[in-house]
Amino acid sequence: GVTAFCEKPLFLSELRRVLAEPFGAEPACRPVQLNAEAFKGKKILLVEDNELNREIAVEILKEAGFEVESAEDGEIAVRKMKQAADGQYDLILMDVQMPRMDGYEATRCIRALPDPQLSHIPILAVTANAFAEDRQAALEAGMDGHIAKPVSVQALELAIARLLSRRSGDADTDPDSKEAPEQ
Repeated sequence: GVTAFCEKPLFLSELRRVLAEPFGAEPACRPVQLNAEAFKGKKILLVEDNELNREIAVEILKEAGFEVESAEDGEIAVRKMKQAADGQYDLILMDVQMPRMDGYEATRCIRALPDPQLSHIPILAVTANAFAEDRQAALEAGMDGHIAKPVSVQALELAIARLLSRRSGDADTDPDSKEAPEQ
């Protein structure tokens, strides 16, 4: 008998959508329809210490068309970036809380790399820390965005599309130009 379901962490856009649906009201935000072809061949470095989370994320990302390589912690991610060729990765999805080297420190190390092609790669924090101060800490560490766990596939794809379109400078495919749920 449940009429609607709202996932935690609770975001205003999700609450609006859930409250509007039972009354047949127009949702506060229309979901963005992403072109899956836009992700084909894009390469992601997934940095996640939890093996189960890593496996799930890899499958979701591959299903969306990405080529995925993973690292179990920040130290391994920094090492992979130091050895990476230009264009080897298009984006990094970075967990924040990891052993040996957390996502903040790994991001600072990547941002300090001498090769601008590597040091300016988009980095998206993917973390259970969902408060405004956590988002601010991610930005201060040099990350380009923040998305909270548990991650909705649509929110993740939208965040990735935004970062990739910013990097390519392609305004025609920029999801920011369409209505999208706020996070």
